[in-house]
Amino acid sequence: MQGRIIKGVAGFYYVHIPQKGLYECKAKGIFRKENRKPLVGDEVQICILDEEDQEGNIQEILPRRNQLIRPAVANVDQAMLIFSLDDPKPNYMLLDRFLVMMRKAQVPVCLCFNKKDLAQPEEMDAVREIYAGCGCPMIFTSTRTGEGADALNQLLEGKTTVAAGPSGVGKSSLANLLQKEIQMETGTVSKKLKKGRHTTRHSQLIPVREETYLMDTPGFSSLYLDAIEKEDLKCFFPEFAPYEGQCRFQGCVHISEPGCMVRQVLEEGRIHPSRYENYCNLFTELKNKRRY
Repeated sequence: MQGRIIKGVAGFYYVHIPQKGLYECKAKGIFRKENRKPLVGDEVQICILDEEDQEGNIQEILPRRNQLIRPAVANVDQAMLIFSLDDPKPNYMLLDRFLVMMRKAQVPVCLCFNKKDLAQPEEMDAVREIYAGCGCPMIFTSTRTGEGADALNQLLEGKTTVAAGPSGVGKSSLANLLQKEIQMETGTVSKKLKKGRHTTRHSQLIPVREETYLMDTPGFSSLYLDAIEKEDLKCFFPEFAPYEGQCRFQGCVHISEPGCMVRQVLEEGRIHPSRYENYCNLFTELKNKRRY
């Protein structure tokens, strides 16, 4: 029988079989020998061991459309990067890391800024300005008032969406707002550190509607970029694309080269300084990493 893994905990995988329900399964030992691990989102073939208790074994992992490392999930149509406008304030460096990671994995991205009810209009305007050129749809939501729920539903419709972002921004609250079947544990933000307490401990695939799924994933405090050459980093910043090939030197990485068109339009205000500064910091990080 074929189904989809919606959760994995302590070596058990919970596989949803359409019209039959949820089966608790173990994976075959051959997967460990082949260094293969089932992931949330995987389509799998299972054999039924106990129909009454709905237990089975995963026999086969079907080919994946894609796979993410952080969070470790498979077969996603898009990523929704969730950050809060306040409590905690948005960490733009972390957000830009997420954007690079998802673009490297060729996963389309939409941006969701939650806790709209805590923000001033000028704070939302500042976010819009920073990410106007990043090529991603952007919505503002409030789980407290329900604002933005309709726009969010439109973005999710008919897709499997992985929700990613730091703790305390309201990922689980948004999941609860969109559906009522699986209520996720929500937490508070540490007043001392202004960081969220991790409430999602395992990735989980949540049915929102038929053919519409949301992957709730654990929060992250830091992310390191893997398998990206520093010279290729510029390809993951869409703001730079219109000016590629217009720099004085071929292969310009837009850091300190004379005659750099990207730096010129930066000075003219056509690229936001926050995005460019984060690009430079990530470039330096990748450059230093290659020394060791």
